[in-house]
Amino acid sequence: MKHAAIFASAIAAAALLAAPAASAGERHRPSGEEKLAKMLKGRVAGKPQSCINAYPVRTLKIIDGTALVYKSGSTIYVNVPRDPESLDDKDILVTRRSGSALCRMDSVTTIDRGHGAYTGNIFLGDFVPYTKEG
Repeated sequence: MKHAAIFASAIAAAALLAAPAASAGERHRPSGEEKLAKMLKGRVAGKPQSCINAYPVRTLKIIDGTALVYKSGSTIYVNVPRDPESLDDKDILVTRRSGSALCRMDSVTTIDRGHGAYTGNIFLGDFVPYTKEG
């Protein structure tokens, strides 16, 4: 009987030691909203715009299920499309513009980066500029 109690105590202790190891191995994966909030920290939203100049847009970042983020100089433009949950950073965006500006009504097709297959269309919303405070 004494051995059973010791064995049960040893199992309980091992379980307690293993629990933190399991949770330490699991890392918090930030949501798209958390990633966007981090990018916009210290910035102030401006008036939404239906178009932005396509050049000199330096970078485009797709935030899964949340938004498209365009950077031009020190300004970050956030575009939340009609169905943001369809955004996937593994996709390539093919944009068909009618001029030198990128506009809310432009057609954006998504292509799977690995297979080159069509995955859908994105319908852009307004572009909200974010500039640094101060």
